[in-house]
Amino acid sequence: MAAPVVEVRGLVNQFGRQVVHRGLDMSVHSGEVFGVVGGSGSGKSVLLRSIIGLQKPKSGTVRLMGRDITQMSAAELHGVKAGYGVSFQQGALYSSLNVLQNIQLPMLEHLQLDDYALDALAMLKLRLVGLPADAARKFPAQLSGGMIKRVALARALALDPPLLFLDEPTSGLDPISAAAFDELLMYLQRELQLTVVMITHDLDTIFRTCNRVGVIVDGHMITDTLEGIVRSELPWIKAYFQGERARIHGVRHGT
Repeated sequence: MAAPVVEVRGLVNQFGRQVVHRGLDMSVHSGEVFGVVGGSGSGKSVLLRSIIGLQKPKSGTVRLMGRDITQMSAAELHGVKAGYGVSFQQGALYSSLNVLQNIQLPMLEHLQLDDYALDALAMLKLRLVGLPADAARKFPAQLSGGMIKRVALARALALDPPLLFLDEPTSGLDPISAAAFDELLMYLQRELQLTVVMITHDLDTIFRTCNRVGVIVDGHMITDTLEGIVRSELPWIKAYFQGERARIHGVRHGT
């Protein structure tokens, strides 16, 4: 089997006396849609920040495409960042920049293109996520929640990365908009052959998109297929995946 695209081993994150991760292990293989779930305060966002190099762990290793980013200099990490895209929970768009300019930010950082090429490439990404051309000159304050999510996704795909990280991609969306985003994500994942790591608490999204799921419990991660996780007898996992809402999903999705 090929080496994991994302490999976390023995991850420890601690803030003062609070230990968030206690030797957490996680592996994601090429072509997977891997969901990360956990209770409030379990360290989902801290894990994401550690994986993408924004949070240096107390100990442990984080390998992206075989390279340990915890031992890298800032210059080395800059090069690795071109190989993955990130969409943060609230979109993290710059309010003073229009949609096209927001999408172009990674291009300006990593590519040497003239203005015409930048505009053409950004417009291509805009269309890729299903937004009309007239959205290009709008500012974030003029966009709906669903449009903001799509612009953030377009920016994450700006450099054609093989690896995509999503932090609560459907949070704040109504069910119809969330379902449309999930369908878009699965289409792009298939067509672009993406590996996706997604932090989410949305059961709809989990059942619609994920191949495997990692659950953070007591600072460790328990990983299984979606079907395996649903059958778990561990108390938190059982309450989350076998509660009333989950039973509705189980009937709907045949798990």
